[in-house]
Amino acid sequence: MNTITTTTTAPHPAQRRILTVLVTAQILSGAGLAAGITVGALLAQDMLGGAGWAGLPSALFTIGSAAAAALIGRTSQRLGRRTGLVAGYAAGALGAVGVVAAATADNVVLLFASLFVYGAGTATNLQARYAGADLATPQHRGRALSTVMVATTLGAVVGPNLVTQLGDLARIVGIPALAGPFLLAAAAYASAGLVLWLLLRPDPLTTARAEAALPQSTATTTPSPAAAATTAANTRMLVLGAAVMVLAQLVMVAIMTMTPVHMTGHGHSVGAAGLVIAVHVAAMFLPSPLSGFLVDRLGRLPVAAASGVTLLAAGLLAALAPPHSVPLLALALALLGLGWSFGIVSGTAIVTDTAPLATRARTQGLVDVAIAVAGAGGGLASGLVVAAGSYTLLSLVGGVLALAVLPAIAWTARPVPASSRRAR
Repeated sequence: MNTITTTTTAPHPAQRRILTVLVTAQILSGAGLAAGITVGALLAQDMLGGAGWAGLPSALFTIGSAAAAALIGRTSQRLGRRTGLVAGYAAGALGAVGVVAAATADNVVLLFASLFVYGAGTATNLQARYAGADLATPQHRGRALSTVMVATTLGAVVGPNLVTQLGDLARIVGIPALAGPFLLAAAAYASAGLVLWLLLRPDPLTTARAEAALPQSTATTTPSPAAAATTAANTRMLVLGAAVMVLAQLVMVAIMTMTPVHMTGHGHSVGAAGLVIAVHVAAMFLPSPLSGFLVDRLGRLPVAAASGVTLLAAGLLAALAPPHSVPLLALALALLGLGWSFGIVSGTAIVTDTAPLATRARTQGLVDVAIAVAGAGGGLASGLVVAAGSYTLLSLVGGVLALAVLPAIAWTARPVPASSRRAR
């Protein structure tokens, strides 16, 4: 069903070096990613005086992530992955500095604007996975992009567990404690951008385009009914890949965002909430090699289906776990992260398989816009649902919604009608 754009089986000689550089940058940027997840909702709750809008920070930096994803995709399409990713990390670092300034000045408007800009770091961290797959062979795309993703684990797990220490450091220098993790985020994003600017050579996307130029021009000048049918099938697969990632992001962000608020509201410390988020983020990225292996070995569609089922299990457990049970909440958030990993890795492989190389980066950027918008909606709605209902209701709705991936897969598996083939 999903057409591979090349039949090359030998690895590109630059692929190992590119993966090494990307892994190094992801380790650094992971710490920046964790700041907004861990304390963003708590900071807004503290500054706004209530839980009803605690989901707003997540919504703001995911909306910022959406805008950044489109810009990074377009920049990468024109100037290469290196320039696009570096610009994204620079914006993320600037936004983190702005959050610290806003918390210090108790300026809500500056906080919201800075969280929007901070979202560029999140978008860049996620888009780096595409760079890992640019020069990978089709049979190893899942493992290549998952290698980049798993590198995020170290920084993303260490970051939430430093909440208390960073808060102490922030107080020493006259900054509100909850803004402390954003100091780490600024340094992390800036360091990741510097690594990529200095070392990501050759650029994976421009290299892939240059090497595929002749085969691409031949294919585009010889249209045929078979090629039209392939285009129709590829369009379906591209839509499916985007839908899988959108659903995974929506459900994951909604439940994850309100978990620290849910825990602190039932007497848990910020450190305990940070531990649960650390487990969650580890489960998002640490199983990535397994997700990539399964995608390459079993196929894209079975792993996409597993994403929906795993997210349902996470939602049910989060809803039924006693509020005082840190282990059960941690297990629920671990399943939430694993389901997200299955969805993102399988969806990314589908999109990379089916997006034409000539427009691949721009298409991937637009897909990530949809992912970020879904995350923004999930983050914003999560606080409202919990305020109007409960964390239990939010978790149940999220888990059931994740199952929508199954009819989407069934629709994709249906044969393309003959009339559609002729029309195309």
